Amino acid sequence: MIMKQQTDETSSVPTHPETISPCDLTMSFVYAFLTRGRPVPLTTIVYAAIFCSLNGFLQGHHLLHCARFQDTWLTSARLAAGFSLFVVGLSINIHSDHILRSLRRPGEVVYRIPHGGMFEFVSGANFFGEIVEWCGYAVAGWSLPTFAFAFFTLCSIGPRAYHHHRDYQQRFEDYPRCRKALIPFLL
Repeated sequence: MIMKQQTDETSSVPTHPETISPCDLTMSFVYAFLTRGRPVPLTTIVYAAIFCSLNGFLQGHHLLHCARFQDTWLTSARLAAGFSLFVVGLSINIHSDHILRSLRRPGEVVYRIPHGGMFEFVSGANFFGEIVEWCGYAVAGWSLPTFAFAFFTLCSIGPRAYHHHRDYQQRFEDYPRCRKALIPFLL
């Protein structure tokens, strides 16, 4: 994480972090150039840019101007648990995206059943990873904006995972019946 820090006179904990996360860089640039398949409609790109801009502003504004962290925050179990969840979710997300990208050769627009990693348990392993990632961020940040982001991520990605799951079941007769849509063993 690239971070510029400032502290105020009452705390040694950074109160004004300005961050660019590896996830942001990965999803914005690297993943966009590695993805194969159909072009993305311009409206999807515009809506995604609007959402990311507004969400980034809200998260940044909260961290820069509203949040007050105590010195004990850096050693709290909540931060450690949230950070651990974030890293696990990010790892699942990146690994799942790699599996999805490897399903197609350059120029192909075919559908195949993904195997490996969390795809052995859920159809939307990349979605599951992203939800775990942002739930970890919410636990670490422990604020209304971070929980709202995790909640709306679940609300926007959950239905996509369900529809992907249904599509896989209809498209492939040999699709593993034990796989769930989004949450391993449950949903």
